[in-house]
Amino acid sequence: MIAGTLLFSLIALYAAAGLCTAVAFVSLGITHALPAPMSFTLGARLILIPGAAALWPYILARWLRARSRP
Repeated sequence: MIAGTLLFSLIALYAAAGLCTAVAFVSLGITHALPAPMSFTLGARLILIPGAAALWPYILARWLRARSRP
């Protein structure tokens, strides 16, 4: 019972962190993380949210690496 609650809490925490990171990345950081400056439509940004939320550790690392580049 406790293990199930703990697992559910960890999954919920991962999902919440992913959603926050994805929304911030898609709204602010997506144009900075890519090598060439690109513009994204609202539809493209909405499509990218689920993938960014699922892969948020990778997305966050790439975004932070891009911010440190000149």
